[in-house]
Amino acid sequence: MKGLRLLELSKALNIDSSDLLAVCAILKIKATSRLSMLSFDECKKITDYYENKN
Repeated sequence: MKGLRLLELSKALNIDSSDLLAVCAILKIKATSRLSMLSFDECKKITDYYENKN
């Protein structure tokens, strides 16, 4: 397994997938839909973003 789909990560983080897509754009992660695959490194960047935001 290469990583998670954006939809799976949004469910795990309890965040709306459209909000997660916006964060991907901020972090310059190529994700175009909720079915986009995210690598584990990209998932880590996203979770770190939310941890630092709060």
